[in-house]
Amino acid sequence: MLFQVKMDVHIPLDMPVEKANEIKAVEKAYSQDLQRQGKWRHIWRITGQYSNISIFDVESNEELHNILQGLPLYPYMNITVTALNRHPSSIRDDDR
Repeated sequence: MLFQVKMDVHIPLDMPVEKANEIKAVEKAYSQDLQRQGKWRHIWRITGQYSNISIFDVESNEELHNILQGLPLYPYMNITVTALNRHPSSIRDDDR
């Protein structure tokens, strides 16, 4: 199942820089592992914002939910999820 996920990050301004950097480092490792597994297929930064648009390829809504809740920055995010379906006019067989 493919999902588009928009993540807007809002780290509290009073969070110590060291703690924020530690969370970001753990987040990066977590996200890169999911990318290597093929579950986090694409990630794009939104210019001028602390936000991204990502494409996930997972087995179920529950799997995506668990992945998102596992993000170290999850408590500081607003997340919008859109389920995607193959378009009948697509010329790609696998949409990769």
